[in-house]
Amino acid sequence: MNPMLDVAVEEARAGLAEGGIPIGAALFASDGALLGRGHNRRVQDGDPSLHAETAAFRAAGRRRDYRSTIMVTTLSPCWYCSGLVRQFGIGAVLVGEARTFHGGHDWLAEHGVTVTVLDDERCVGLMEEFVAARPDLWFEDIGEVR
Repeated sequence: MNPMLDVAVEEARAGLAEGGIPIGAALFASDGALLGRGHNRRVQDGDPSLHAETAAFRAAGRRRDYRSTIMVTTLSPCWYCSGLVRQFGIGAVLVGEARTFHGGHDWLAEHGVTVTVLDDERCVGLMEEFVAARPDLWFEDIGEVR
């Protein structure tokens, strides 16, 4: 178990309980202090930009420098969230799983972001169950029309 990932998993479960997509994220300082946390709220708020990483980033508040921060997310970040990491210079990304969706984490690593993929079974289970139960919401979330 990873205590930072545990926070993101709690957020993913909260999002699912609210009728949303079970993706959670948290932004941490290098010393492990929690700066902000959040979950995907696209469905709940009707806002396509409210991804988990965006919610955690917003909750962390304004900082002068993000290089020493760690973005923890239950699922490989999409291109939108990968862009957020690059735009603000977040130094590390901890990914719960990338089986369900292989987002932009390779691109981040190629550009100097430290990326760790944990392949956490809790994260895989949450997403596999959700995709099977709500493929319509899943494909909407990742921008695929089916």
